Amino acid sequence: MITIVLAGVIALLGTLFGTRLAIAFLVRKGYGQLIRDDGPTSHHTKRGTPTMGGIVIVLSVLVAYVLSHLITMAPPRMSAILILFLLVGLGLVGFLDDWIKISKQRSLGLRSKAKLAGQVSVGLAFAWLSFQFPDERSGPAFYEPFGGITPASPAISFLRDIPPLVLPIFLAIPWLMLLIAAASNGMNLTDGLDGLAAGASVMVFGAYTLVNIWQYNQSCAYFDVAGPKCYEVRDPHDLAVVAVSLAGACFGFLWWNCQPAKIFMGDTGSLSLGGAMAGMAIYTRTELLLLIIGGLFVINTLSVILQVSFFRVTGGKRLFPMAPLHHTFELRGWAESTVVIRFWIIAGLFVAAGLALFYAEWVTGR
Repeated sequence: MITIVLAGVIALLGTLFGTRLAIAFLVRKGYGQLIRDDGPTSHHTKRGTPTMGGIVIVLSVLVAYVLSHLITMAPPRMSAILILFLLVGLGLVGFLDDWIKISKQRSLGLRSKAKLAGQVSVGLAFAWLSFQFPDERSGPAFYEPFGGITPASPAISFLRDIPPLVLPIFLAIPWLMLLIAAASNGMNLTDGLDGLAAGASVMVFGAYTLVNIWQYNQSCAYFDVAGPKCYEVRDPHDLAVVAVSLAGACFGFLWWNCQPAKIFMGDTGSLSLGGAMAGMAIYTRTELLLLIIGGLFVINTLSVILQVSFFRVTGGKRLFPMAPLHHTFELRGWAESTVVIRFWIIAGLFVAAGLALFYAEWVTGR
């Protein structure tokens, strides 16, 4: 438990103080955000705000994980390492996107095919590695069938694995890649208002911290204590360390990212955080529950899908004044801070509903 607390505190301090240094460096270099002309006109005042703040988030999470383990002498676990790999890999894709925007002075970075190729490459590597590294723990303290668990399961999961929905590996890998792509793009679409994505991310990763701690306490590794409703999840304690590091890093970053934002996380932050969010859902065997815990990101993504589909079917008509959905409320006269706070409330309600379902399943199944 000490490792978890240390990781959260270190990550929070890392972004709280590290982001200030990043802002000074980015301003000095002139690495500012370009604003798309088809967005809300009120956003044009944000032109030139430093971007790529996601670098600080990613570095703070990595430093928090390493230092917390060095201080407590806790050994690293493969599940956590793979989540960090996904975080860094998608962060690099996002960094390239941000860098092209800045260096080429255009509002669009990587071409869509190149960006997708980067996401697919990282997602494929992560998905394949997730079915390697079976847990080799054994002994009288452990539940006998617990050995051999890989970080990810081939079964589609909701609150646990769904036994009838066990996929062959050649389908399970694309399924994981789809989850990663959907979550990373959902986060990317939500990162359109000051503090919106960062604040919602604090809640989501905070929720996964609690889920992992609960799964650790009720792990099948300790069947005598946990009982028949135990969780067959590999490395839940170390996953909690990563989750709390992500929550802490986003919380510290929010100090500088709230309106008026002194820095944006950019695609470096949104793609990496979205990927880590999907990774948490995959490794905790709560893949479909992510639709509820991450409900705000789902709503924003669906608004874009519906907008594009309606536009094509009707030959140019719009379902919403602007998508993603948060921009619609801006155009209707809501202040940006009002939209953000109300969307945070929606995100919190979704997170609370997801945690309630997770806990209720355990209680009713005892």
